[in-house]
Amino acid sequence: MRESLDARRARARALARALRKAYPEAKIALAFATPLDLLVATILAAQCTDERVNQVTPALFGKYRSARDWAAADPATLEREIHSTGFFRAKARAITGMARALVERHGGQVPRTREELVRLPGVGLKTANVVLGNAFGQPAIAVDTHVFRVSQRLGLARSEDAEVIHAQLVEALPTRDWTLWSHLLTTHGRRTCGARKPLCPACPVRTLCPWPGKTRASRG
Repeated sequence: MRESLDARRARARALARALRKAYPEAKIALAFATPLDLLVATILAAQCTDERVNQVTPALFGKYRSARDWAAADPATLEREIHSTGFFRAKARAITGMARALVERHGGQVPRTREELVRLPGVGLKTANVVLGNAFGQPAIAVDTHVFRVSQRLGLARSEDAEVIHAQLVEALPTRDWTLWSHLLTTHGRRTCGARKPLCPACPVRTLCPWPGKTRASRG
């Protein structure tokens, strides 16, 4: 029988209590000091680990301090500087294009609305929501690879489209907790609910999870 929206919301509240208890320190892993820093770091984090991005960004943030600095970056130099994050050519184009748009449309400042953010080159819904939730303190669900996978295993959403997943999570989760949910699901995905070998026997929300593919404890 398909779970009703009210039942899904009730189970989400129980999941939130258990996940908060399991991961009380859950927060964004990317290091940043300004909204612009976070915008750049999130673009770099596509198809790359946050740990790797955090190794690269201190030097970048010391060199490129404003949107005008990023907009004026030499493409070849920037590509070398971000090479280790992967897809460096596309990311360099996205960053400089985004920065030029900030200068031309927003006086060099990062806008505070989702609609304006997603109009920037290289900025999709996930990136916009990371910035809104973590730089500006606005409730926002960022559907990264972990949120995409874990939310479906937990039965909170179901789709092959990240934007549909986002819409379903918005429907099921209380607005005030959207950003926290992003952190909880990402942390759970990294530590317990891995893509290939989820640690289901040790999962703090195992009894609330309807996923039929649960792993079992190995026998000694």
